[in-house]
Parts: sequence; structure tokens; C-alpha cells
Amino acid sequence: MLLYLDVFVPPFGLLLLGAALKRWLLPQDAIWAGIERLVFWALMPALLVSAIASVDILALPIGRMGLAIWLSLLTGGALSLALAFAFRADHPATTSVFQGGIRFNNLMGFAVIGGIFGSGGTALGAVATGLIVPFVQTLTTIVFALGPGTNGRLSPRRVLRQLLLNPLLLACLIGFAVALLGGLPHGVKPLLQSLGQASVALGLLCVGAALSLGALGGRLPLQLATSAIKLLAMPALTFALGRWFGLEPLPLAAAVTFMALPTATTSYVMARAMGGDAPLMAAITSLEHLLAVATLPCWLLLLQSLLRG
Repeated sequence: MLLYLDVFVPPFGLLLLGAALKRWLLPQDAIWAGIERLVFWALMPALLVSAIASVDILALPIGRMGLAIWLSLLTGGALSLALAFAFRADHPATTSVFQGGIRFNNLMGFAVIGGIFGSGGTALGAVATGLIVPFVQTLTTIVFALGPGTNGRLSPRRVLRQLLLNPLLLACLIGFAVALLGGLPHGVKPLLQSLGQASVALGLLCVGAALSLGALGGRLPLQLATSAIKLLAMPALTFALGRWFGLEPLPLAAAVTFMALPTATTSYVMARAMGGDAPLMAAITSLEHLLAVATLPCWLLLLQSLLRG
């Protein structure tokens, strides 16, 4: 119990602190937008590069991890689209349900996985992020690109451009390349690790500042159903597939943990920028973070018991 308090009080406490700072001390949106850009373009990439570069890529079951994660994402995406169709959602609302069903808050993942599974868990969490980010970005961009204004036509150039401009994807690719070359040089490694540590605290403060309880009022059944896909169905499917593919306990724990996270707060930014249903996206994001207070510890308890067994 003391371990779980040490692991979960900091990330969820930072969410609450971020909300409080936004309300009473730093209400200016420009301040939080600047911090978000710093985390997204510099601090989080540093965390991914330093974590991935520290592992022995050739010794990891990346193929089996990838299969479990990608098949789960495809299934979760299909379930999200089916859910939107069942609720007769228009295309903007469909994109928000889709993002709520498959995207993930990797900052929260890094905040908890190291405390539960140690440095090995953090490194494998970075590998899981490297497997999730390009796949999710591709699927999400395709769903947005198939809106009414595109006449159902998909632009491969647009999808490729968005992927190549994603700093998290680039950081994952650099991390894998550096790992294959033998790791980061002396001096650079502690520098990137220091930047990466800053990304978790600052990022979670930004997440808390972006959440809004006032957004939860409308379309609650759709929000709850989307949250069930993301917080229950996705990690359960990843767990089942990982066991089926014979994943060792620690890689399986990393994959399931990151698939059990609530959706990313940048989903709201993407919804607003690309014509999605931004109010629905804000509501789904806020609800999933509230529900994750209960669901995420349950998944981690299950995974920890698997490691002990």
C-alpha cells in the first residue's frame, strides 16, 4: 500500500496541482501553451531518446510487443468507429471518439511505471511508446483525412508529412538508432535524462491545467462507452494477446500499462486544429483521467502479481 501511495499520489497530485495553478495562480492560457510546447518539442523527446537508447534492442521481444500493441490498436480503433456509428455521431464527433479510444497519456505512464517496475520498466515503456506513437498517429490522421470535405480521398502525402513532423516519433526513431549503435555517449546521456525527468512533472501539470469538470455534462453515455474501450477493453486485449504471443512478464507489463492510460490531452488540441468535436474531446479526456484513478491501479496490481508469480 505504501508503494502504491508513493507511485500514484505524485502523478495524480500533479494533475490536481496543475488544475489549481490554472485556476488561481497562472490563469493565462499563453503560459500553459508555452510549457506544453516545451514538453512536446524538447523535454519529452529527450526522455524517449535517453530511455530507448539505454536498452539492448536486439534482446527485446519487439516483434511480439508490436504485434500485441498494433492488433489491440486496430481492434480498439474499430470498436471506437462502431461506437460512434451506433450513437449516430457526425464526423467531428467520430474523430473525438476515435482519439479517446486509442490515444494515450504517455507522461502518466512514465510517472507510474518506473515506480512499480523500476528502470527496466521505464525503458520498456519507452519502447512501447515507440511502437504506439507512429501507429496511432497514422490511424488518427487517416480518420481525420476521411472527413466530408475530402470526398473520402486519403492524401498519403499529408499523412506522411504529419508523421515526419511529430517530435515524439522522431525521438523514438533516434532512440532506436542510438541503441543499435551502442548507446548515448558520456555527458549526453545524463543531460537528456535530466531533461526527461523534467518532462514528467511539467507535462502532468499541463494535463491538470487542461482538464475541465465542466466539460462532462453533455453526451455522458458516449463518453462512458469511449472510456470503457480505452481503459478496460484495450489493456485487456493487449494482455490477452501478449500472453498468447508468449511475452515475458516485464515487456507484457509495459505494453499493458501504456495501453491502459487515459487519452492524451493533446487530443483536444488536434480536435480543435483539424475540425474535430473539441467540446466532446475535452469531456472524454477529463472523464478518462478521472476514471483512471480507479482503473490504472487495478491493472498495475494485476501486472505486479503476474511478475511475482
